[in-house]
Amino acid sequence: MSGPLTQPSSTLSDAEYLRLSGSVLACIEATADRWLQDDVIDIDAHRTGGLLELRFPNGTQLIVNLQPPLHELWLAAKAGGFHYRHVQGRWVDTRDGSEFFEALSKHASVQGGKPLRFEPAAPPG
Repeated sequence: MSGPLTQPSSTLSDAEYLRLSGSVLACIEATADRWLQDDVIDIDAHRTGGLLELRFPNGTQLIVNLQPPLHELWLAAKAGGFHYRHVQGRWVDTRDGSEFFEALSKHASVQGGKPLRFEPAAPPG
């Protein structure tokens, strides 16, 4: 398939977007903190508002940035930049439809030099 995927624009309200995207950042932070505490990897997570930086021992970074006007999550990795939109309960790449946490895990594993897996937080209830 060539060109961007045709996806509907966000149907989220601004409040829903902020709640869902904020929970993604909190989940990533909690995972990185757990890995550091459990001596899985010496990863440094630093959050400033809607920007979360993950620094790996080799000096590379992953950056997850909220884009409220577009209702998107942006991921900057050594391999490039990726944009994700919330569609049917999942954050999906606006170009290829891949899932955010799968991509984040893949890029973190490459940059961290070992298998690392991020998982979305379980829905409440």
